[in-house]
Amino acid sequence: MARYRLTIEYDGARYCGWQRQANGPSIQQALEEAIARLDSSAPHVAGAGRTDAGVHAKGQVAHVDLARPWDGGKLREAINAHLVHERIAVVEASPVAEDFDARRSAVARHYRYVVVNRRPPLVFERGLAWRVKKPLIVAPMHEAAQAMLGRHDFSTFRDAQCQANSPMRTLDYCRVFAEGERVVFDVGARSFLHRQVRSMVGSLVEVGLQKWRVADFRAAFEAADRRRCGPVAPPDGLYLMRVDYPAK
Repeated sequence: MARYRLTIEYDGARYCGWQRQANGPSIQQALEEAIARLDSSAPHVAGAGRTDAGVHAKGQVAHVDLARPWDGGKLREAINAHLVHERIAVVEASPVAEDFDARRSAVARHYRYVVVNRRPPLVFERGLAWRVKKPLIVAPMHEAAQAMLGRHDFSTFRDAQCQANSPMRTLDYCRVFAEGERVVFDVGARSFLHRQVRSMVGSLVEVGLQKWRVADFRAAFEAADRRRCGPVAPPDGLYLMRVDYPAK
């Protein structure tokens, strides 16, 4: 058996998430079915992050074990040939050591959330961003976000169905900035709780709408109480941008 690392991008709008589920098509299922056309052993594809329904990726990473060796470029092209009807693409494939694990070997995950701040409905970005109609003030959102840097109890931004053993996480950065009518939230950490990013963004938008003060956001975060979370942002605007691994 030979192990391969895959870097994958996808539009998650039509899928029920990364993980195989009985209630609809998933990214993992589409990839496994495509790769099974190349390898009769019905290989399992393991991802670095289990993105939710409707969440997108520009740099998801997965690993897969195949019965015979492949050139990375040829493997990429062969998988993509069987994904032609999907909104999924393998952008890179390369052989890795047998102890590489897409999830356990990761040292950082980087997400981006995109808001389009305008009144008119979205056309080209429908399903790819969250439209917020009322004006957002960016500076207080960025200021509030800095309270989360470092290691904290993120219970306020932890989904009730989260299965993590602990609510403690270390947030490396959280930047909020404007690009024209787009408001971008960039965050990075070794790992995240279930729906943590969407919960954080939803509460930060309350600050940007001036419904919350910066002090209100800090108080809600420090309370470590899920009942203090603001509205959870929809999945449309969330992207897994990159997963980092130790340098060899």
